[in-house]
Formats: sequence, structure tokens, C-alpha cells
Amino acid sequence: MTLQYSAAVRNAKLDAVETAIGASAVLKIRTGAPPANCAAADAGTVLATLNLPADWMAAASAGSKSKSGTWQDLTADAAGTAAHFRIYASDGVTCHAQGTITATGGGGDMTLDNTSIAAGQQVDVTAFTLTAGNS
Repeated sequence: MTLQYSAAVRNAKLDAVETAIGASAVLKIRTGAPPANCAAADAGTVLATLNLPADWMAAASAGSKSKSGTWQDLTADAAGTAAHFRIYASDGVTCHAQGTITATGGGGDMTLDNTSIAAGQQVDVTAFTLTAGNS
């Protein structure tokens, strides 16, 4: 049998993710495939750097946790096609989470309004949700 958790346990696990990463996390949107894991060196070109709100995720509910507030970079760092992201502690160096990026409706771990980024353009994250399995 697969181990199952209550919604309360799944919510606590999800809320612990935001606590471990900390307030004022930094999101970097990058080109290319993500590295093998968060311990691996950064890969790709940084297209946008976003300083996330101090409370950057909503409280978990029913085993799901979504972005909170506005996740936006008013001026992209470089031009390219967004393909993956990394979320760092407030130091912008310690990677705690990474995943794929697609345009809205594309099925990525994070979605943007537009994955074809021009230097200097505004970049908006339209959706980011964490879900705890084993319900």
C-alpha cells in the first residue's frame, strides 16, 4: 500500500518549504534545461531576476500551495527563451528549488505570460503551485 497523509500533514510539509527557503526569496528565470539537482551549478543564461515578496507563498490548503503577491521583473536582464527557474534563499546563491517554465497553459512547473524574453521587457509569473501527494 502507498503511504497516505492527511491534508493537515500535507499542508504542514508544503508550508515547511517556504519556511526553509525563507522570506524574501530570489527567483531566477533561465534558458536551457535545469541542472540535475539544486546542488549542481547554475546552468543557462539568467533572463530575469525577481525578488519575491516577503510572504511569497499563500498558506497551504487541501495539499496545495500557490504563489502569493506579484512575481514580476520590470526589466529583464537578457534576451532568450525561458526554460527553467531556480528559487534561492535571500542571498541569491543558495538554490532550494528548481523546475521547468512554460507559457501559460503549457504544463510547466511555473508559467509565464511569455517565454520569449527580450532584454529590458517586463516578465510576469502567471502561476506557480506546489502540491503534496500521497493523499
